[in-house]
Amino acid sequence: MQQTTTSPSISPHDQSGPFSTRRPAELTAATSTQSVTRPAARPQMRVRTHAIRGVVVLAVSGRLSDVVQDLDLAIQLALAEGPRGVVCDLSGVLEIAEPASVEVLAASGRHVQDWSGIPVALACPDPRVRQTLGAHRMGGRLIVTASVSSAVSMVLLTPNLVVAKLRLAPHPSAPRASRDFVTRTLRDWGLDRLTMAANLVVSELVSSSTMHATSDIELSISWNLRALRLTVRDNSPEVPHPGPTLWDLNRSRLHAVADLSRGYGFLPTADKGKVAWAVLNAAQPQPLASRRRPEAAPHLRAPLD
Repeated sequence: MQQTTTSPSISPHDQSGPFSTRRPAELTAATSTQSVTRPAARPQMRVRTHAIRGVVVLAVSGRLSDVVQDLDLAIQLALAEGPRGVVCDLSGVLEIAEPASVEVLAASGRHVQDWSGIPVALACPDPRVRQTLGAHRMGGRLIVTASVSSAVSMVLLTPNLVVAKLRLAPHPSAPRASRDFVTRTLRDWGLDRLTMAANLVVSELVSSSTMHATSDIELSISWNLRALRLTVRDNSPEVPHPGPTLWDLNRSRLHAVADLSRGYGFLPTADKGKVAWAVLNAAQPQPLASRRRPEAAPHLRAPLD
């Protein structure tokens, strides 16, 4: 069974208190083409999470050098939920001006490139840090303000992200159903020329997910700032990796996704699952307002291969 929805903005669960997370076994350094995080054991994080009008606010405390990696993981967990935006509250951080820690903090700008349409903001009372972040190649992609209220306001001023979603059972028919959904969505958005590449990518992501997932798979498509992002969420923490010890099938799937995408990776989720994502270049004018958007249907039966 499948469910499709289209929403101008996907809001996270409104919740206060600590965000239940796991520290990745290896927090991979940011690159321009790939970001992979592998979830592992669950530590006690020094990041408190709450939501303001669909914007996730991550409040950290302590020395920046001690919390900066926890903060980066919390950003990834928030992005996996598709919020209106993410704001990092640094008002409770001590000794924030440490150069090495500020460099790691600036690297959070990579998420803005990978997750176009979901702004990431830093609320920092230290003007020196704000100036450093603004001049940094990666930090310049962030919204940097002095207070949480101004950061939230600036996030809410950005355009809403339109997302088309499809829920699939982990069944052999899922890859075909995902391709059909991508084809219809891209046609409605006027992005027909991307259909072949997007179908190949989503088919590999969904096929890989069905190998491990024991619950429904959620496929989402978003288009913003010349970037088409395909994401597949499941409940399995297993992250494929193109290493010699894993199946050749997994390696070939990852290589196919890498060849067709400008970037791909995995995000951990708060429910111990993962989100696999890939971004394709989509440099095409916005469709006319009269173009039909994907229609929402509460229940559709997946076609059989």
